[in-house]
Amino acid sequence: MRRYASDPEVMRFLGGAPEGAVDAAAVVERWLARWEANGFGQLVVVRREDGCFLGRSGLLVWDRSTWEQSTIRDAAEPEVELGWTFLREHWGNGYATEAASAARDWAWKTVGVDRLISLVDLENVRSIRVAERLGAAKTETVTLKGRPTGVWVHPR
Repeated sequence: MRRYASDPEVMRFLGGAPEGAVDAAAVVERWLARWEANGFGQLVVVRREDGCFLGRSGLLVWDRSTWEQSTIRDAAEPEVELGWTFLREHWGNGYATEAASAARDWAWKTVGVDRLISLVDLENVRSIRVAERLGAAKTETVTLKGRPTGVWVHPR
């Protein structure tokens, strides 16, 4: 995780910390706290053949009233986001689509979410393509971390 979180190209659309400023332990602690609060969260993605770490996909809660990360309990208007982030050397191999598809199915069937969105920076062409391959449709544009961001709604 430290490798992708410190890659400026990977973090460009995620509002990431400057190179070298990532506290991986703190990030993992936040992920675990969200799992505790929501009963779901981020999933680590590894390649089956060799166990190589590829990135992450999973679910995150946003408060739609403020577009800040939150929990189901604390958000005034909770929105569950399906997200994905991968090491740059694994881009273009279909891993994001495969992992996000599995996480989406898990969200519908096991977690039981009513609505699932993906928040994608409007300049992030690669992630827009992933959202489109997943069948999501852009319904609106919001400002997230100071950048125009599409709200992509996933069909059931």
